[in-house]
Amino acid sequence: MSQVISTVSKPYDIDFKTLISVFGIGFLGHYLVKAYSRKIVRNPTVFRFGINSNGGELVANVLLKQGVSFIFTLTGGHIAPILIESDKIGIKVIDVRHEATTVFAADGVFRLTGTPGVAVVTAGPGLTNTITAVKNAQLAQSGVVLIGGATSDLLKGRGSLQDIDQFALLKPHVKWYAHVGKVADIVPVLERAFLEAKSGTPGPVFIEMPIDTLYPQPVATQWYMKNQDKAKSLSAKAINFYMNYHLNRIFSTVDSNVMINEKEPIVHRIEKSMTKRLRLALKASKRPVLVVGSQATLINDKFSVEALQRSVQALGIPVFTSSMSRGLLGTSHQNLFKHCRSYALQNADLVILAGVTCDFRLNYGKSINRNATIFSINRNKTDLYKNRTPEYPYLCDPSTFLVQLRQQMEENKFESPNAWRTWLDDLSSRDINRNLEIASKANLPPSKEGFLNPLKALQMFDEKLPHKTIMVADGGDFVGSAAYIVRPRGPLSWLDPGVFGTLGCGAGFALAAKLCRPDHQVWVIFGDGSFGYSLPEIDTFVRHKLAIGSIIGNDACWMQIMREQVDSLHSEVGCNLSYTNYQDASIALGGKGYKASNIDELKHALDESSKILDQNQEPVVVNCIIDRNDFRKGSISV
Repeated sequence: MSQVISTVSKPYDIDFKTLISVFGIGFLGHYLVKAYSRKIVRNPTVFRFGINSNGGELVANVLLKQGVSFIFTLTGGHIAPILIESDKIGIKVIDVRHEATTVFAADGVFRLTGTPGVAVVTAGPGLTNTITAVKNAQLAQSGVVLIGGATSDLLKGRGSLQDIDQFALLKPHVKWYAHVGKVADIVPVLERAFLEAKSGTPGPVFIEMPIDTLYPQPVATQWYMKNQDKAKSLSAKAINFYMNYHLNRIFSTVDSNVMINEKEPIVHRIEKSMTKRLRLALKASKRPVLVVGSQATLINDKFSVEALQRSVQALGIPVFTSSMSRGLLGTSHQNLFKHCRSYALQNADLVILAGVTCDFRLNYGKSINRNATIFSINRNKTDLYKNRTPEYPYLCDPSTFLVQLRQQMEENKFESPNAWRTWLDDLSSRDINRNLEIASKANLPPSKEGFLNPLKALQMFDEKLPHKTIMVADGGDFVGSAAYIVRPRGPLSWLDPGVFGTLGCGAGFALAAKLCRPDHQVWVIFGDGSFGYSLPEIDTFVRHKLAIGSIIGNDACWMQIMREQVDSLHSEVGCNLSYTNYQDASIALGGKGYKASNIDELKHALDESSKILDQNQEPVVVNCIIDRNDFRKGSISV
């Protein structure tokens, strides 16, 4: 774990050893940051830092240089200068109702744009509230820059407001972290943070910024030196001397030029022999399968996601997509399969894992035919070898690899073996049969309660969606059923938490989606349990005039848990909810809301919601009262 830490002692510990530590560590930290900042620099700009400038200005200008269009925050005194200065230079400040939402939104921005999203939160509880979302970003390999406020270094450990050991909490969940001890370090540390967040295996990074590095020097001086004229004793004068030294050190950049740079991310090189080896293996294969994961859809400078889409479509082999890669081939490409992945992997003789890990989702590698040859392409070395060692492990970007593979196949006039046609037909018939089975279950009559069949509700929802739609998945059973029925419209049109299975990501991801794709409809598919996490953010949508749709599968319980709990432990304790009128809560917060417990009501609700979203008027909630069913019985993963 790399880190850049500038350390300052408590004000009363003034001895020779302390002063040597302060100067030595400060000099070493500054040297390391400067050395790192020399790498891969392009398009430098100059910022003049004057006596009335503040660290928030430097932060805002670095963010602008890095291509940041909006930051997500829940305000606090520690971080106010960052928010004010960002707003001044045109970076949109989106303030939310819970700090976890800031990180989920920043995570979504990275997935949709390739630029690390930025969350800015205040010290103490502001930061602790982000931890679940930070961990989700880490496991989803999503580039997030989290900036946290902190008390002054002078007051560390002395009982200052919201002063806790923030690194101890964040260290296990971030890729890199740093403490900014003086204004001079703000620019190089932030630049490195963006580089770390998107290089190699992307992930969240954390920067701790003490309050006095962000406010102007005159303000900070007033905080610490307001009683300096009254100092008469030797100890008081020594304390004043030390505080003067501390302030001069923090603001050493006053009346100087600060260079702000842009740096290119570090990526692993792809050798031509790697793609050649797979091309030859494909030529000899009779039953190849390509499984594409979220990592393959990471946006990079070399190839667009559309280039990846064209390459995967042109390969001509069966393709299965998961998580963020859902929608990569559109809604109905002939080589895209949905329901027969287990059969395909058990019978394949060649399996290509593009950004996919052999974790619980592939039964720890046991889902794949033991005699199959495995090519695994992954940015993360640990994931590359997890649970099952591939015959050909390639540590590189899956997207770039697949694009170069297709280019090489075209150069060598590669022709698909005849055996692939039989294999594709076999998988197609299985997918068709499963679709027919799901359709028959969707058309079953309602239960005695007369509520909506959840499969039918999802079918109707899917049929109403326009081509330009981004869907966010936040829930358990209802979202799991949606994965069988709802068709993501294109690349980067489906956002879900990923391997961590986190609830509560819906509002944050939806914020990112609507801000990054304002010309798209954005819908969150919620379970009634997961909607409880995001409900207050309807207020955020209203305040920022963001037209976001939410469809809730309301069966008044935590169905994914209850179904298995009742069978194995014979108890419903902790699983039951109420048929809450969530649509009324949306209306109370300033949005629109509809309740639907039958087909006619749902049709009306979806039609009206589509009109509202198309006109970018306001957020809308569709509360679907659904039957409890056993469609996904046995679906819990452990």
